[in-house]
Amino acid sequence: MKSALFLRIASALTMLMCLGHTGGVFSSPRHGAEEIAVLETMKAHHFNVMGSMRTYWDFLFGYGLILAIGLLVQAILFWQLAGLVKTNPVLIRPILALFFFNCIGTALLSWKYFFYRPAVTQLLVAACLGLAFATAAVSR
Repeated sequence: MKSALFLRIASALTMLMCLGHTGGVFSSPRHGAEEIAVLETMKAHHFNVMGSMRTYWDFLFGYGLILAIGLLVQAILFWQLAGLVKTNPVLIRPILALFFFNCIGTALLSWKYFFYRPAVTQLLVAACLGLAFATAAVSR
């Protein structure tokens, strides 16, 4: 397989993560009264952060949206790199390496602080990026 195909697969996996994360950000509580109580408490307590009144819910929701946007941009970038790797693979390799290590770090953090699905998906994306990196030098 050529590096462009690996990048297209990485793009598709990243887009799936984007869609899943976006759906999760807007989903309703599913774990009963205790979860609802925690969320209501997060929404109720306001505090001053750099001159703006915010809640822990604001941070949770906002970070969720920032991550969704970041995943969308990453998916689009991988798709675009798949087209560029055919013409100039040497210049694309450092970008692939950077995102490879980003995905490994994100997988480790996902495993420790969240759950296994995003960790496994990040590892699959990292594998695609690693294979794209390995084949980019000979993709011409």
